[in-house]
Amino acid sequence: MSPTLRRKLLALAERREELERLLADPGVVADNARFRALSREFAQLEPVAAALAAEDRARADLASAEAMRADPELRELAEEEIATAQARLQALDQELALLLVPRDPRDDGNLFLEVRAGTGGDEAAIFAGDLFRMYARFAERQGWKVEIETDTPGEHGGYKEVVARVVGRGAYSKLKFESGTHRVQRVPATESQGRIHTSAATVAIIPEADDVDDIVLNPADLKVDTFRSSGAGGQHVNKTESAIRITHVPSGVVVECQTERSQHANRDKAMKRLKAQLLDAERSRQAAAQAESRRLQVGSGDRSQRIRTYNFPQGRITDHRVEGLTLYDLPDVIAGELDALVERLSHEHQVDELARLAEGT
Repeated sequence: MSPTLRRKLLALAERREELERLLADPGVVADNARFRALSREFAQLEPVAAALAAEDRARADLASAEAMRADPELRELAEEEIATAQARLQALDQELALLLVPRDPRDDGNLFLEVRAGTGGDEAAIFAGDLFRMYARFAERQGWKVEIETDTPGEHGGYKEVVARVVGRGAYSKLKFESGTHRVQRVPATESQGRIHTSAATVAIIPEADDVDDIVLNPADLKVDTFRSSGAGGQHVNKTESAIRITHVPSGVVVECQTERSQHANRDKAMKRLKAQLLDAERSRQAAAQAESRRLQVGSGDRSQRIRTYNFPQGRITDHRVEGLTLYDLPDVIAGELDALVERLSHEHQVDELARLAEGT
């Protein structure tokens, strides 16, 4: 480990000790908000302290084993213990380096999933439906809940647009690298001559922020429209103007919600999503200004970037952000088995962050 990373680790260990003292301060305990924030930070630093303690024990074991090597009768045993201690130190060195990667506080939270058909007409809408089902199946395998908030079906299947809320611990951490343009190459079901077409759909992953209630929007900046819901739900849903569309005029962001029976409930859900989108957009602008060269723009919702190609004739899926990230199990991926992609993208993000930390940026 480089001296720069080692200094950062020691600084984190000192911060943990400081937090331990602060959490014992009656003044901090009396302030619920501050106590909660410091407790959360303390919990995040606990793994660092535990790994450093394990490293100290491994170093002590190594020193003890090296001391035994001078005894001819214990030399063989000493060599075994030295090898074990050295392997343990090497593993801990890697573990500590990964613990330095800043943890996104939004990782454990829920998210809004937006999938929209791009270029390609009916086939693009069908592909958008395939992508949505892929994410829904992945969510189901994780034990998460998927709640569709609004959808516009395509004329020949799929969706022109679908927006859903994904609820489950760690949802954002696993899906945050999915934002961007997804391209498909295949023979469409609507193609009569067997020609391969290229179509696209866009995906945006927007974290559901805990602090959206703190965001204050000027009512004058909002244009609120009501309309009749188009989905299933019985006579009440389809015959009353319970659906809500809110436009944030300064930014042009538009959100809709039509899943609830009452206009009030739909408005609440739409406002929550609008605030989450505006907050995410601001965070993305700040992140882009600080890290223009990053390959994985986490949570940016940037749908102009082509990130992945799904080639059905070859059964191939390629992520264009990571060199060599090509899998030949496209049917399984489309069926919701995203683990290999999720893990590789997460690893690449950690590598990027470690390189940035080592450079001291």
